[in-house]
Amino acid sequence: MSAELISIGALGVMFLVATLLPINIGILAFVGAFVVGTMSLGLTEDQIFEGFPVSLFVTIVGVTYLFSVAQRNGTIDLLVSGGVRLVRGKVALIPWVLFVVAAVLTAFGTFTPAAVALLVPVGMNFAFRHGASPLMMGMMVISGAHAGAFSPIAVSGVLVSGMVEQTPLSVSPLVMFLASFGFNLFLSVLTFLALRRRGDAVAVPEETGEDPADSRITWRQAATMAALAGLVVGALVFHLEIGFLALAAGAVLALLDMKNQAKAVEGISWSTILLVAGMVTYVGILEKAGTIALISERAATVGAPLLVALLLCFTVAVTSAFASSTAILTAIIPIAVPLLLSSHLSAAGLIAALAISTTIVDVSPFSTNGALVLSNVRGVDRQRFYRQVIGYTCGIVGFGPVLAWGALVLPGVL
Repeated sequence: MSAELISIGALGVMFLVATLLPINIGILAFVGAFVVGTMSLGLTEDQIFEGFPVSLFVTIVGVTYLFSVAQRNGTIDLLVSGGVRLVRGKVALIPWVLFVVAAVLTAFGTFTPAAVALLVPVGMNFAFRHGASPLMMGMMVISGAHAGAFSPIAVSGVLVSGMVEQTPLSVSPLVMFLASFGFNLFLSVLTFLALRRRGDAVAVPEETGEDPADSRITWRQAATMAALAGLVVGALVFHLEIGFLALAAGAVLALLDMKNQAKAVEGISWSTILLVAGMVTYVGILEKAGTIALISERAATVGAPLLVALLLCFTVAVTSAFASSTAILTAIIPIAVPLLLSSHLSAAGLIAALAISTTIVDVSPFSTNGALVLSNVRGVDRQRFYRQVIGYTCGIVGFGPVLAWGALVLPGVL
């Protein structure tokens, strides 16, 4: 049996076992990476751990630790109350405010996970305090970040435009941006309408260092807000690693309030980190086995251009749910170029559909964005919430590529 089939089969077994038994799939993924990597691919331990997501690990640890500190000294409650007053008590507007802020951040060059890391903890606390759906709140923050991600000056927008410029194709950066923004706005409307009345957030009392009913700002809260502002400036202006910044800020704040912050480290979502790190490490094994490349190449040899385009959209959606969307997008565009040059498909339509299909599935708990939502949720049964995120992700993977293909590719040949 080929290494590609073995790696895919092992992945299927992992999901089956994790579904039937109460075991973290990240543990199974680490074991699977070692077994498949050594026995099927002949890799050394160092080669296996090349896929370990160090940056993702530091980001999740740092952000969840910092916001655990902020939660315990009452700063998060203070920000939640202030946000509600800002929209004059209209809680229904909060997810849209976060959507717009996320879109603006990414449109001006913030990397999508950084924008999500800054806004998801705030959104999750809004949901907790006011009985809104944390699933809706988290997914709308991610959609907002994706909405601005393909602007002409955004990281992903520059990446795609640069790759297209190296080919005979011509795709307007503005068209890419508007297509992504419009699709994610539409997706957010559907999410808002479907989830806004669901009682997913059941309030559970949590320990904080200050009384949230007290609207006065303490010096600890002022220091925390200054640290959060420094985090934003450092990440957005100086492009420093947000995980390290968050760890440094959290450590300083803990030193200033050691009595109340002694247990802040318990706020780090270790189970989520284990799940994501294990799965991403296994995806590295899939890449080394050639499984992802094989799937993409097989899709490109089917024949009918419209069908191939749809298969490519599905392929990037499925693989990007577990892997880096940037890496998948970088790999799939060169595969799509021969198809576009030999057919009447719209280059702008297919490139935009592929970009959208690759990024919208970052709601997956195995991606950075989805993992940040999962690790910051409050007041819910985490296992139940995990299943909800998985269900939402399956819906996006199943219908998102079809909608993107139908809206952007199909009209070009009709």
